[in-house]
Amino acid sequence: MAVPLALPSAAIIIVVLLLSSGLTTAEVEVAAVLEEAVLTLDVSNFSEVVGKLQFIVVEFYAPWCGHCKELAPEYEKAASMLRKHDPPVVLAKVDAYDEGNKELKDKYEVHGYPAIKIIRNGGSDVSGYAGARNADGIVEYLKKQVGPASIELRSALDATRSIGDKGVVLVGIFPEFAGVEYENFMAVADKMRSDYDFFHTSDASILPHGDQNVKGPLVRLFKPFDELFVDSQDFDKDAIKKFIEVSGFPTVVTFDDEPTNHKFLERYYSTPSAKAMLFLRFSDDRVEAFKSQMHEAARQLSGNNISFLIGDVSAAERAFQYFGLKESDIPLLLVIASTGKYLNPTMDPDQLIPWMKQYIYGNLTPYVKSEPIPKVNDQPVKVVVADNIDDIVFNSGKNVLLEFYAPWCGHCRKLAPILEEVAVSFRNDEDIVIAKMSIL
Repeated sequence: MAVPLALPSAAIIIVVLLLSSGLTTAEVEVAAVLEEAVLTLDVSNFSEVVGKLQFIVVEFYAPWCGHCKELAPEYEKAASMLRKHDPPVVLAKVDAYDEGNKELKDKYEVHGYPAIKIIRNGGSDVSGYAGARNADGIVEYLKKQVGPASIELRSALDATRSIGDKGVVLVGIFPEFAGVEYENFMAVADKMRSDYDFFHTSDASILPHGDQNVKGPLVRLFKPFDELFVDSQDFDKDAIKKFIEVSGFPTVVTFDDEPTNHKFLERYYSTPSAKAMLFLRFSDDRVEAFKSQMHEAARQLSGNNISFLIGDVSAAERAFQYFGLKESDIPLLLVIASTGKYLNPTMDPDQLIPWMKQYIYGNLTPYVKSEPIPKVNDQPVKVVVADNIDDIVFNSGKNVLLEFYAPWCGHCRKLAPILEEVAVSFRNDEDIVIAKMSIL
C-alpha cells in the first residue's frame, strides 16, 4: 500500500527540504508524513515503507500503556525536530497490541511497551533504542545514530566533551586511519552504535586516562564504573565485540532512572544466573557503605554464578510489585535462584557479605510468602495461598485450573469475570476445581 502523496502546504515544504538533502524520490515519499510528524505504520504498509529507507525509528506501543501515553508527546515533538535534520530522520509508530500487527510484533521481538527499534538499510539491520525518553534526549541520541559510526577526536577538549561519566565510550587509537585494524573497528562501531559511543584518534595524549604515549592500534574502553578504563589490542571483529560486552558490563548493575543503565538491566535479568538484588533508597546516608559492600561481595563471590544489582526503590517500584516486596523492609537484600527466593530485610551494610555466604553454604531457608488462609473459601473461584496450595491443588486428587495473577494487571482483571463464569458452570462437579493465586 503506497503512502499517499496528496500533501498540504506544510508537507510540501518538507519535501523540498528532503529533496535538497539528496534523498531519492522514494525516500521523500515515505518521509513526507502528511500532517503528522510521526508516521503511522501497520502490517499493510510497514515493509514497503521500511524497505525504502536507510534509517527509520519505530515505536511499538499499546493504546492502554501508561508509559506509551507519557512518551507520545515527547516522541511527536522529537519527530517534528528531526524532520528538519540533515538528512531528515523519520519516526514512526505501530500499534503492537492490534492483533493485525502480531506478525510485526513477533518479528521485532516486542515483549513490553513501548519498544523503540532503530531499523537501518531497508530493514536488514535492527537494534534497540537506548536513549532518553524526552524530546531533547531522543533528538540528541538519534542525531548520533544517523551520523558517522565513529567520530574523530582531535583535541583534549573534544575528548573531555565526548568521554563523560554517564556511559561506556570506545576510543580507537591508530597511527593512521587505514588498515585492517581500523576497518574492523569501524565495522564493529557501525554494528554496536545503538548501545555505545565510538570515537577514534591518532593522539592518545588527549585522552583522560591510560597510557598517553601509546601509538596503537589499540581500543580503549572508558566506563563510569569499576576500573574506569580497559585496553585491548585484539582487532578481530568478534574479539572487539566480546571485549566491549564483557569489559563494558558493570560488576554491580545499578537500577535507577539513568537511561544509560537501562541496557545493563535488560542483560542482567536475561542471564541464567542467580540474582542478588539490594534495594534501598539512594537518599539513605548509608548508600555508599552498601555500594562498597555489594562490590566487595561481587568480587569475593564471583565464582558462584551470581549476578549483583543495587536498586533505588524510587525507580524500582514495578520490580518491587513483581517480586512481591514491601518498602517497609528496605534496605532489603533479595536472592532469586533455582532453589527459591531468599530475603534479608531491614539489614545493615556489614551484614551483607556474611548473609550472602550463608546463602552459598546452603544454610538459608527459602522465603515463601503466604497470605492468611481464607476463613471462608466457598466462592466459585477458590482462593489459593502458599499455606493451602498443597491441600487445594497438589494433594486434592482433583483436576485443578489455577490462575496466577497480579492485582494490578489489566489482563488479569479482564479475565476475572470469565474465570468466575467458568467456575460457576463447573460448581457441581466435585472433581473439578477452579482457583486463583496472587503472585504478590
